[in-house]
Amino acid sequence: MSNCKNNDQTLDFKELSKKVIDYPQFKKIHGFSVKEFIIDSNTVKNGQSFSQILQEHKVSYEKIHKLGTDFRSIYDIRNIFPGDKYYTVFHRDSNVLSNLVYQHSLTEIIVISFLDSLRIKKIKKTVERRILKVGGKISTSLWQSLIDKKLSPALVSKIASLYSWTIDFFDIQPNDSYKLIYESRYVDNKFLATGDIKAILFNHKGKDFYAFKYLPVSKKVENYFNETGESMQRALLSAPLEYKRISSKFSHRRLHPIKKIYRPHYGVDYAAPSGTDVVSTGDGKVIFAARSRGAGNMIKIKHAFGNVVTKYLHLLKFEKGIKVGSYVEQGEKIGEVGSTGLSTGPHLDYRVYINGKPQNPLKLNVPSKDPIQEDLKAQYSLDIAEIKSSLDSIIVQ
Repeated sequence: MSNCKNNDQTLDFKELSKKVIDYPQFKKIHGFSVKEFIIDSNTVKNGQSFSQILQEHKVSYEKIHKLGTDFRSIYDIRNIFPGDKYYTVFHRDSNVLSNLVYQHSLTEIIVISFLDSLRIKKIKKTVERRILKVGGKISTSLWQSLIDKKLSPALVSKIASLYSWTIDFFDIQPNDSYKLIYESRYVDNKFLATGDIKAILFNHKGKDFYAFKYLPVSKKVENYFNETGESMQRALLSAPLEYKRISSKFSHRRLHPIKKIYRPHYGVDYAAPSGTDVVSTGDGKVIFAARSRGAGNMIKIKHAFGNVVTKYLHLLKFEKGIKVGSYVEQGEKIGEVGSTGLSTGPHLDYRVYINGKPQNPLKLNVPSKDPIQEDLKAQYSLDIAEIKSSLDSIIVQ
C-alpha cells in the first residue's frame, strides 16, 4: 500500500476546531443595527414639531393623531425642543419609515414604531456612578483650580455650600488646598452630572477642615460631619450674603464716616452691589422689620438657639412676607443690600448679639446644629476611618 501526499497542508480535527471564524461586528445605534437599517441623525429645528417631522417622512395624519392622543400617558409628542437629536430608521429593503428615535434627554429616549402596529416606548438609560478623587492647590480661586482640572463648576457650589458655616471663601489664601472624594455620573461613558461629595479635606490658612457624608443611626437623612462628629451645619451661617469685600470690621472705637466722631461699630460691613440678596444666617423669628433712623431699613431676628439676635442694617427693601412675627429658615432671603440710613454706599451692616451683648461676627464660635450623639462617636470614628485614610492619601498637585 503506497502512501500518497498531496501538496495541500493538512490539519487534524483538533487544530481545525481551534480556528476562530471572524464575523463582521455591525454597529448599533439605539439598538438598531446598521446592517439591517439605514439610520439618519437629525436635529430639531426652531419651531419644528413632531407632526412636521413625521409628515416629511410620509407618516399619515391618522397615525400622527393616534400618537398624540392614544399614547399621551407614555409620552406627549408636543414635548419636543429645538436642538434635540432624533434618528429616522428605515429597513434597508424598504423606503418606509420603520422607527423614529427621539433623544428626550441624556437618560431617556423615546422610540416610536410604525411597522406592524403603532407603538411608543420610553427607554431609561443606565446611569453609571463612579467614585473619583482629586487634590489641588489654590493659586487664585477654588473655582479656577477645579476648572483647571476639568472638573464640573457644580463642585464649587457644593463645596462652598458645605463650608458656608466654617470658611469664608472670599478670604481664600494662596496655597490653600483641597482633597476631594466625590461621585460623578455618566451615561454611555459621557459625563452627565456631579453627584454627592463623599468626603473632603480643605486646608485653609494651615488648618485642616474635614467633612464626611454620613447617616447617623438616629437619623433618616445623611448629613456632613467633621472628624470629631460635629455637624458641618452650624446654628449660624458665616455670612448673610455674597459680598465683594469687608469694608469695615467690628470695633469698639471707629471713626464714623459721616458724623466724623469716634464711637463703637458693633457689626461687620459687607460691601456688595445694591440689590444683592441678604439671607437669614439662622432659623428664627422676625422681631423687627422697619425703618430705624441711622440704621435705615433694618431687620432683627431672634434665633431658635440660645439668646441670640442678629441685625441686618441699611437694606434697600424687605423680602415679601418678612414682617414682625414671621418665621424664617437659615439661608432664606429676607431682603436686599441697600444704602438707607447713614450710609456712604451700598453695603450690609451685619450684627450679632448674645444675651444682649454685641459679638464680633467674624470670631464667633458657633455651636454645631446637630452633632453625632456622644455615645455614638466611637462608632462614627470607626465608620469613617477607611475613607479618611483614602482622603489623606490623595496627592495635592
